[in-house]
Amino acid sequence: MADTVEVAAVEVPVASTMTVEEALQDVLRRSLKHDGLARGIREAVKALDRREAHLCVLAQSCDEKEYVRLVEALCAEHGIRLIKVEDNKKLGEMAGLCKIDRDGNARKVVGASVVVVKDWGEESEALNIILEYFKSQ
Repeated sequence: MADTVEVAAVEVPVASTMTVEEALQDVLRRSLKHDGLARGIREAVKALDRREAHLCVLAQSCDEKEYVRLVEALCAEHGIRLIKVEDNKKLGEMAGLCKIDRDGNARKVVGASVVVVKDWGEESEALNIILEYFKSQ
């Protein structure tokens, strides 16, 4: 007679290899699929003022200092999380403001000064990384 032993499944937390920038890119892509992004200063300010925003992403290379002051002030006033990225072209690419060629490379990238996430989309590991990033600060 063989003895059977039941082993309980234990979840082991896996250390994430995703950086904050990669997680942000994934969150923006998922939000774009669910029509939850406001891209550009006009749409972003409307979403921030209506308090529809969960997250605001601002490009540090924005030429207009008034845009930066306005977005930072609205985020601070309404308690909306703000994260900054280096380049507005990179932000535009992450927000889907580009054409993708056959090889999967981004072409004709349009820069974006600010992008606001109004709808997270679906739950993901990248979203958890972004939320943990804000908790640690």
